[in-house]
Formats: sequence, structure tokens, C-alpha cells
Amino acid sequence: MKILVISDEESKYYWDYFNKEQFKDIELIISCGDLKPQYLQFLVTMTNLPVLYVHGNHDSCYKKTPPEGCICIDDTIYVHNGIRIMGLGGSMEYSGGDFQYTEDKMRRRYKRLFFKLLKSGGIDILVTHSPSYQINDGSDLPHKGFEVFKEIMDKYSPKFHIHGHVHKSYGREFKRVDSYKDTTIINACERYIFDYE
Repeated sequence: MKILVISDEESKYYWDYFNKEQFKDIELIISCGDLKPQYLQFLVTMTNLPVLYVHGNHDSCYKKTPPEGCICIDDTIYVHNGIRIMGLGGSMEYSGGDFQYTEDKMRRRYKRLFFKLLKSGGIDILVTHSPSYQINDGSDLPHKGFEVFKEIMDKYSPKFHIHGHVHKSYGREFKRVDSYKDTTIINACERYIFDYE
């Protein structure tokens, strides 16, 4: 099963030069945040594929105009064709804006999912906006990753952790794919397609 993951930058390849053939093998689209709601609506309308999303730290506009036809997976576990997908959007709190959290607040969000995790028997994909702490995150507070994401991977060993927030244009080494124990980590910045087997 091919999954398209997107984040942070609208892709001209899809947005300006759309061709349905680009999506012929894709079965699911997952947004890791900081994309215009109109972009997600465009993708769900033009591809007729399910589009799941979590919020990024710049998605305040979603409160008034959420992307229609798309499925918010923040603070829940969504099952697609048997694949258990958990969403925890947002970034480290740095200005008091929407979808910003301290480490403790993010941990509380995770703990509130205890019964859903128990019922599902774990997760296969962890979807976040921010990366995990010290796995390709930034040294500045806004781009620092969350330690609790490592704890989730330690406990549930999801096959994939998909995130955004750290852009290719930041001037430091950009790592598209990495790993932590049994989990493959993917930075979804702009667009990336991977196989879920």
C-alpha cells in the first residue's frame, strides 16, 4: 500500500501541475500540518482519496475553516484498512499560540489516549507535526522535538513515525528518512511517498 505524506510546503508538483496519474498507486494521504486548508480540500476533491491530518503550529485558520472532506486525527486513533494511525499534532510551546504544547501538555494528550490504545492493541503509524526530541529536530525551542514521542515508540514500536515541521530550507542537514529502534521515521516536508507493507 502506497501512502503519500505531506507537510509544511504546498507542492507545486500537485498544486500547480495536477495530474491524476500522479496518484494512481496511492491509497491514502496524510498531512503532518502547516498546509493551507484549501490545499487539502483540493487534494481530497481531485484524488477522491482519504486525507488525514494533524494540526501544525501555523494552522490557526483551521479553527474557522477546517479542510472540508478531510479527517482530523489529532488526539485519536484512526484505523484505515486495518492500519492503526495515531495523531498528535502541534509544536513545542514558544509563543502561546494555537497548537503549541509544553512537554507536559503533550504527555497528557498521549495519556488521554490510554483506553483507545488499549482497545486497539497499539499503533502502526504515529503521525505528529513535530519530530521526536534529538531525532533530526532543531536546537531552538520552536523546533525542538518532544521526548514523549520516543516513549510512544519505545512502548508500541509503530512501524512508522511521520512528522513535518523541520524544513529542507533551514540550512542544516535535512534527513528525509531515519530510524529509532524498530520505527522508521519520515520527514513529510512538502511530499514523500512510502510503501506500507
